Amino acid sequence: MEKIEFRSNPTPTLGVEIELALADRRTGALVSVAPRILERISQSRAPFVKPELMQCYLEINTDICRTAGEAREDLAASLREADAVAESLGVGLYWSASHPFSLWEEQEPTQSERYLQLLELLQDVGRQLVAFGLHVHVGVDSGDKAVMICDRILRHLPWLLALSCNSPWWNARVSGLLSHRSKIMEALPTSGPPPLMRNWSEYVWLVRHLQETGFIHSIRDIWWLVRPHHNFGTVEVRVCDIPGSLEDVAALTALIHCLVCALSDEIDEGAYQHDCHPLLVRQNLWRAARFGLDAELIDAFTHEPQPVRDTVRRMIERLGAKAEELDCAAELADAERLTRGPTWAERQLALLEQTGDPAETVRRMLGGRAWAADVVR
Repeated sequence: MEKIEFRSNPTPTLGVEIELALADRRTGALVSVAPRILERISQSRAPFVKPELMQCYLEINTDICRTAGEAREDLAASLREADAVAESLGVGLYWSASHPFSLWEEQEPTQSERYLQLLELLQDVGRQLVAFGLHVHVGVDSGDKAVMICDRILRHLPWLLALSCNSPWWNARVSGLLSHRSKIMEALPTSGPPPLMRNWSEYVWLVRHLQETGFIHSIRDIWWLVRPHHNFGTVEVRVCDIPGSLEDVAALTALIHCLVCALSDEIDEGAYQHDCHPLLVRQNLWRAARFGLDAELIDAFTHEPQPVRDTVRRMIERLGAKAEELDCAAELADAERLTRGPTWAERQLALLEQTGDPAETVRRMLGGRAWAADVVR
């Protein structure tokens, strides 16, 4: 097998991936038009607007960026073009991590060898992946450090999920969760928090074992909530729902950028790794998915429940100096706004209550309009 080498990044570069659903502007229903959109994207933007497992959504990526603000502008350029092409087809980009009434079993898979191979393996578990997330890559300087960060960031993942909750429905029902997407992703055979790995060698051994035993076809079939990415030389944080606006993508990106870099500094400075029991991580992930910003998360040190809003505000304050260093102080400050809520999931539920029409709820969320910030519980 080809050697798995980590491509070191001497600086903490950024890469952001967003998944956006494609909805009919009149009916609000999901539509499988990704191939038609992709064939009309310009050559300059084509590397950053990509197909996904199903034809009813797109993945939009940045180039390598230095700051959260730069990533926001990069995404905006692709979004403007993708939205214009979609509009010409009567379609809009729906900024939600799940859809209120379109059924997963009615969606058409993308006709690529890799995706069809995945669906043959995963069957209905794979076909249900009609859920849309935000992934943030942060460059790090070694594979060992990437593995260590994946372990140290675990206790922080639940409050990142709570901030981003934006999937209150599933298969034409209000599910009762604020992040149903996170439960859909958990069904995958290589999902959830990563296992404890002490160094890059152990990570490579695990990947080789999964490949040699036929459990995965490639390293891309590992869907942990956070994972090393050897080709990019990054730590990829994958826990978040796609939020409801580009500004909130930038705020979450800044928060993750600062957090990963702070953990990297702690490793360089020789900080002790305080163990966080995996059960606490899973318990907190459940609380975040169920209650969003109203959750009380179990503190890894005191083992006492703490309001998630307070936890995030303390973290934002702690990361202030790092944000200045990474030139994202404005975006990090904007993350504090997210703690005042409501979550995007609650905003969508409020829209449904106000309009009584799931289709109208979708229509008002097309294009990532920040107007929805005015919707209150």
